[in-house]
Amino acid sequence: MGKPTGFMEYERQDRSYDQVEKRVKHYREFVIPLSEEQVRTQGARCMDCGIPYCHNGCPINNIIPEWNDAVYQDDWRNALEILHSTNNFPEFTGRICPAPCEAACTLNLDEAPVAIKTIECAIVDKAWENGWIHPQIAPHRSGKRVAVVGSGPAGLACAQQLARAGHDVTLFEKNDRIGGLMRYGIPNFKLDKSLIDRRMAQMEAEGVEFRTNACVGKDISAAQLVTDYDAVVLAGGSEKPRDLTVPGRELGGVRFAMEFLTQQTKVVLGDGIPESDRISAEGKHVVVIGGGDTGSDCIGTSIRQGAVSVTQLELLPKPPEKENKLSTWPNWPNKLRTSSSQQEGCARDWSVETLECLGENGRVKEIRCRRLEWKNVDGRWISEGISGSEFTLKADLVLLAMGFEHPIQEGLLAELAVAVDARKNVAANTDNYKTSLDKVFAAGDMRRGQSLVVWAIREGRQCARAVDEFLMGNSDLPR
Repeated sequence: MGKPTGFMEYERQDRSYDQVEKRVKHYREFVIPLSEEQVRTQGARCMDCGIPYCHNGCPINNIIPEWNDAVYQDDWRNALEILHSTNNFPEFTGRICPAPCEAACTLNLDEAPVAIKTIECAIVDKAWENGWIHPQIAPHRSGKRVAVVGSGPAGLACAQQLARAGHDVTLFEKNDRIGGLMRYGIPNFKLDKSLIDRRMAQMEAEGVEFRTNACVGKDISAAQLVTDYDAVVLAGGSEKPRDLTVPGRELGGVRFAMEFLTQQTKVVLGDGIPESDRISAEGKHVVVIGGGDTGSDCIGTSIRQGAVSVTQLELLPKPPEKENKLSTWPNWPNKLRTSSSQQEGCARDWSVETLECLGENGRVKEIRCRRLEWKNVDGRWISEGISGSEFTLKADLVLLAMGFEHPIQEGLLAELAVAVDARKNVAANTDNYKTSLDKVFAAGDMRRGQSLVVWAIREGRQCARAVDEFLMGNSDLPR
């Protein structure tokens, strides 16, 4: 373990942020990392619990106490090896994961969990800075060809693992750049895209072939992939956005969050998008409908674009300030959280239903809402509109960030006619990740529905092992 008495001697310390007035003027990352000595001190706080609940909290099963101890002992290269043994891309998760491991930490019972996410990010960032991360090129080639469809975290992790097992892997991406929603759905100020490019270079050296602007089911025949390759992995994500079905939805200025975020990322990356085509928050009253991470990304982006005001609406009730540890720990608790974007300046409101978008000359100008009362009826939470609670909000730009329903059914899935579950996700289990079609596997959000980056990486890795076993009869890849 770290220092046996470290958790009693040292206070929790985490990364901080640059000042709001500075960071909202640019789209760069603004997290201020801890010093190396501070990170080691935080590693010393880990108790190496007899039952490490952080393992259970982490979907990717990071071996957290071991790399905490290695950092405390100043053995950073060993910490990196332990970290990479379960996670292909810790620089991604160390920035954008909500850290369920910290919620599960025993020290969270006292509201002071080990700064696991910060330590994880420090390990991999130090490794890149010192040139410790190199391509892991397979010593032997299998002669087997695998097509991976979708280059989000599930597809990337699956492709990298299969390449390291010696297979010839081609990764197909419908967009013009690799990365899926990590590339276009998460703003640069949360995840700099050079981090994705750096991993791409490593993967190319390991033998992965990337094909962009290649929409399988449209530009490329899905059935032909199944014919041409020894195995096909479907990792296309869950991209069907949940819509707002109210009068006035068709008005100009009512847009899906991903349209807004994708376009701004393209602008930051230097794509020449005409001003007339831009979805801009500059000088506008912005309403973000949806209280999750995507909504927060819309807030931060709107503020940087120069919005006059930003209001975020959530259908569900306001969570409690603090959870009841005795009833929630070590599980992920429902409690009030404030993101860095929300800290930058927005109004937040809960238990609000949007009834109508109101406009002039074909563009939205206001939205009409009402407040909801939530009741528990036979174990199910239902809502009712509160009579006389209607109100309107100025809204020149309405961003719909209400989550995703399921994978896009047209194109790829329709052509393959692959079986789906009740939620229209591709049907496959976590034992072998096989779909209803021979040679075809599915992983990540396309299989499990909208989820976290850590879950996607886990499924990509596990699916890679299942594919390797299918192709070779056995596998040395970790599960």
